[in-house]
This record gives sequence, structure tokens and C-alpha cells, in this order.
Amino acid sequence: MFLIFFLRLNLFPPQIPLFYTKPEGELQIAESWMIFLIPFLLNLFFFINNYILNNFFLNEELPIRKIFFYLNLFLIIGFFLIFIKIIFLIT
Repeated sequence: MFLIFFLRLNLFPPQIPLFYTKPEGELQIAESWMIFLIPFLLNLFFFINNYILNNFFLNEELPIRKIFFYLNLFLIIGFFLIFIKIIFLIT
């Protein structure tokens, strides 16, 4: 993620449309440094997920461990694709 960000950094506008759930216009605009919220949230969710997995589901035979593994995989891929989409839309 950071590699793509730094490769496209010189094409970045000072403000980017980041909050797509808000109504169109000025409410969607954020400072360009706020794009780092996406990798931060990815890491936060990933570590919380691993913490829950390692502290509450110690038995390795439980199928819940596979669910947590695939949830982590989904988080990584999903956040990466969202980040890439936003980067390429604004540059």
C-alpha cells in the first residue's frame, strides 16, 4: 500500500474525496494525509482479530480458527482493494 502511495504521491491533490458515505460535495472531502486511515484501520482490525483468536480459541482443532483466518484474509484483500481504488481514482 505504501509503495503505491509513494509512487503516486506527486499526482495527489491537496484534498481527496474519502468519505463516500456522506452526501456529495464538501462533506466527502478530506485532507490527503487522511488516506492513511485505511492502512491504520486494516492493522487495527487485523490485530484485534488475532488477539481474539489467540486468547479465546486456543484449541487448534476448532473450525472457528479457519473462520478467523479467512476473515483476516478478507480484511487484507478488501482494505487493499479499497485503498488502491481510491488512489487510482484521485490521481
